[in-house]
Amino acid sequence: MRCAIYTRVSTDNQALKDFSSCEAQEEKIEAFVRSQNNWEVFKVYSDAGYTGANLNRPALQELLQDTKQGKINIVLVYKIDRLTRSPKDFYQLIEFFENYKVDFISITERFDTSTQAGRLLRNIMLTFAQFERELASQRTKDKMLERAKKGMWDGGLVPYGYKRENKKLVINPKEAEIIRLIYETYVTTGSLFKTYDELKRQEIKDRQGKSFSKSVIHYILRNIVYSGKLNYAGKIYQ
Repeated sequence: MRCAIYTRVSTDNQALKDFSSCEAQEEKIEAFVRSQNNWEVFKVYSDAGYTGANLNRPALQELLQDTKQGKINIVLVYKIDRLTRSPKDFYQLIEFFENYKVDFISITERFDTSTQAGRLLRNIMLTFAQFERELASQRTKDKMLERAKKGMWDGGLVPYGYKRENKKLVINPKEAEIIRLIYETYVTTGSLFKTYDELKRQEIKDRQGKSFSKSVIHYILRNIVYSGKLNYAGKIYQ
């Protein structure tokens, strides 16, 4: 079994202080590896002076790359917080190791995904992580729904003829003249092609300085926003 040892301390001062830093973590993990049958240390990855609040660490990124290349069977740390202090990042890393069939062991906390108990705990944690993601997604949807009910714009490309002010769409007078021309021409002629020809004849351009295409004109004519309403999740709001 090829073992990757990962060590980390959060400040340069800790990294240099006596023997209680990355070297101490490494020594204790190596002793654990020696106590197992047919285990060998493939490489030691050490981030001295890096925070555990994010994953932007050179040695950790190297470890993840080696994992992708199938060089590692087990990742060992002294404590889970040496790998990361972020629950969200921890869930993602455990899923990452799972995808590449790599076990993860924290030698002082009895967290070992190579055992049945460890896999059960991992599955429980990942289930809660998925629950948190779904909960956050639902909160976002609820927030966007409340915004739609209040007539607020939920983001995205602002429709031609409007501008965004105080999270709402308000009429852009200059562009509104062109929107009115499109509707009036279509109502008068009953033809998308004649509407297109009229805009081309008057050399009217869009925001990017291009001529209006037939598909854009068709979209404008069918867009309910030009009647002063919003369509969100299949429902219409003022």
